[in-house]
Amino acid sequence: MSINKIILSGLVALFLTTGCSKEWFTTYNGNMPTPERVSKLEKGLSKNEVIDLLGAPSNIVSLDKNTWLYMSSEVEQIAFMRPTELQRQLLVLRFDQHEQVAQIQRLSLKDGEDIKISEAYTPDVGKDLGFFEKYFGGVNQYNPMGGGGSNAPM
Repeated sequence: MSINKIILSGLVALFLTTGCSKEWFTTYNGNMPTPERVSKLEKGLSKNEVIDLLGAPSNIVSLDKNTWLYMSSEVEQIAFMRPTELQRQLLVLRFDQHEQVAQIQRLSLKDGEDIKISEAYTPDVGKDLGFFEKYFGGVNQYNPMGGGGSNAPM
């Protein structure tokens, strides 16, 4: 077999596998309820009623237990190329102090924003150590045998 036939066979195989692999790398993520169930959602429902209607949320915001997220996305990736998000749906439910639905918000991929990462840094709070405290402050404070330092009670 000549070198041209080998190269041609390799290129044909590459194009066939890349062309056929489009569906292999489409992933669906999240837990978005059906539109029929979402249409029954209304303000004033309790958390238990929401779970009975929509199921468990995809995420509960850790800093605000009264914000629930239902989300889904479709991401496509061909071979080693960068993934592309085709669609995204987000349903945000906010509950009031009585644990009843207070706000319903629907978002999609077009509502998303690119977040620029700042190069600035936040200094850590604490005590500024001097030279001797920085380099010699830990002397006689570590004892791997558990006896404590010179300040330990006997």
